[in-house]
Amino acid sequence: MAEFREIADVQEALRTYFGFDALRPGQDEVVQAILSGRDAMGIMPTGGGKSLCYQLPALCRPGLTVVVSPLIALMKDQVDALQARGIPAAAVNSSLGAEEYRQVMQALRYGELKVLYVAPERFAQEGFMNLLRGMQIALLAVDEAHCLSQWGHDFRPDYLRLGRVREALGYPQTVALTATATAHVREDILGTLQLREPAVIISGFARDNLDFAITHCEGRKAKFERIHKLVARWKTGIVYCSTRKNVMLVFEELASQHVNAVAYHAGMTDEEREFSQDAFVSGRADVVVATNAFGMGIDRSDVRFVAHFEIPGSVEAYYQEAGRAGRDGEPAACELLFNHADLKTQEFFFEGSNPPISLIRALYSFLRFECDPTTHELHITVDSMAERMGKDVNPMAVGTALSCLIHAGAIQRFDVPGQLTKGTRLLHPELNFECLEIDRVSLEEKARRDHLKIESMTRFAYSSGCRQQWILDYFGEANAEPCGHCDMCSSADDGEREEISGDELLIVRKALAGVARASKRGPNGEWVGIYGRGKIMDMLRGARNAAMHQYLTSLSTYGILKHLSDAKMKALFRAMQDAGLLQRSGDEMPLITLSAAGEDVMQSRSVPRMSRRGWCGATAMLKPQVARQDRTRHLLESMGLGRLDKELYEHLAELRRDLAAEYNMPAYRIMHNETLKAMATVKPTTMEAAERLKGVGPWLRTHGLRAFVELIQDYEER
Repeated sequence: MAEFREIADVQEALRTYFGFDALRPGQDEVVQAILSGRDAMGIMPTGGGKSLCYQLPALCRPGLTVVVSPLIALMKDQVDALQARGIPAAAVNSSLGAEEYRQVMQALRYGELKVLYVAPERFAQEGFMNLLRGMQIALLAVDEAHCLSQWGHDFRPDYLRLGRVREALGYPQTVALTATATAHVREDILGTLQLREPAVIISGFARDNLDFAITHCEGRKAKFERIHKLVARWKTGIVYCSTRKNVMLVFEELASQHVNAVAYHAGMTDEEREFSQDAFVSGRADVVVATNAFGMGIDRSDVRFVAHFEIPGSVEAYYQEAGRAGRDGEPAACELLFNHADLKTQEFFFEGSNPPISLIRALYSFLRFECDPTTHELHITVDSMAERMGKDVNPMAVGTALSCLIHAGAIQRFDVPGQLTKGTRLLHPELNFECLEIDRVSLEEKARRDHLKIESMTRFAYSSGCRQQWILDYFGEANAEPCGHCDMCSSADDGEREEISGDELLIVRKALAGVARASKRGPNGEWVGIYGRGKIMDMLRGARNAAMHQYLTSLSTYGILKHLSDAKMKALFRAMQDAGLLQRSGDEMPLITLSAAGEDVMQSRSVPRMSRRGWCGATAMLKPQVARQDRTRHLLESMGLGRLDKELYEHLAELRRDLAAEYNMPAYRIMHNETLKAMATVKPTTMEAAERLKGVGPWLRTHGLRAFVELIQDYEER
């Protein structure tokens, strides 16, 4: 290692240790804020060079720079790169052996380090904190700062400790850095870290060199075909999968076509993961197929494509992962291969990350019954716990419930000598569950936020405008212009899609109304398909054949588009599918139903951009237009899909306030505003109809739903 010397001049340090002549836009503002002594928060896109924002100041001032980092692989890459440049750096995390840890601590005590990377859980160790208290800490850098926000896509409870860590260390100068942070996340970062008059630098979220695309795929075969095309065109890239099983399926498919690929997921051994990561980063492998455990801090600039085999759980996760393409500034492709059925995987993860209070209670009862009466310990795996609690219990949810009990001070998890599994110890076996300090409000709020993230990602998948513009708007970047080169912008440039209006919009709304009538609402208010596309098209055309189900002939939309020919009807449904107004429902049978975007168009909340090819000009039978529009409006209103009744909404809101006072809880916990608006629009007069509304859960069904239904009944009678 070259001998290190402190350089006070920023430009000289930049050239000497990093070989750059100038900082990028955004980097220079963050560095200047730090060198001026201010706390700072930097929001910079993936590939924007966040690490240099704290590494460069570390070389220009006396003292130690402590970097909080969430992943061991990220620390290793950063430390190796710094040491290769002659900068004394080290990391403290669970991967260190006893001797390695001793050497790092010795170097720390003797003041031999300039940069120390620390895993957030390490700050819980009093000995380590005592050592840091005696050090001259020039800067505390919180990397991937979104991890401390429950609004963030990668929330890590250990990050919440950092506010207390700053206080214990005497509030050292701090910089928080992340690539993906909405306004809510930014507020959480500033509040938790208690930054003092910070400089907030947001260098923009746009990645102008990335071409975003969403391809609606009918099944796995179609996804494989798209991946092969991406590999053939771009060669170097990352394929993200939601599950380990799909990682191996995609890897085997690529390997069968002689693609130079490797796999990466948490079920592999440390050695296997390290081999895959090194092979991809070094260029020995062209493609890595991985779960989202791969990629944070990966330093390979020539990734030419990132494909998502399934829909991720949040827009933040998607944009961070997609942003690993094209870090060299050259063109790259980011493609989401979307099938609505894939949302089931995210629903499974949602349930696993947000166990209901009933499951946490059941787990605690299980532990009190099963733990050894003398030691109060149980030595079985989380999977075994889930299996013994019941056949339908989600093991992931049990793991999250264990974390809830740990944070409540009810249990402790520990290593069992000679075993790979961890043991569980009851700390207060005499306490009943109701005596535990479980923060139920926070658990409910986290579940609500996580659900909103999935909803946002689903809306993105069905969006019909510029992909980049949609993402920038999501992150609060106002007045963003269309990128001009995503799949939607390109198709618009080709004249394929245009805004639909007049009689043609009426046709689209009628077709969507027919799809809605031939669907049903799921337990969470989502649209669920019952019939395939062919039967719904026949119903709209008023067909009378042996295959036509009696229920379909009884619908108010039966024959509503009987003037359309079979060819025009098929072209219309293709155009609606391509515009994201329809979605598949079910794995085996090709059932269709409305998407969120389709419902918005049907209810006149938005106007679609669609191809007019093959079905336009089919409006001759719609005259006179005014009468037909009135009939359609009455049809939609009879389906409970009309406009919001503002007077009824006020009555319902007053009832909600009364119930909130009666049960001593916030009004939003009785019923969210969106559910209240849906109720004032749909006006359900039966419990069965009200229970189908999105947002109506078990508590509301039991404690207050009937009062809302009775109010609506009285209102309708008046």
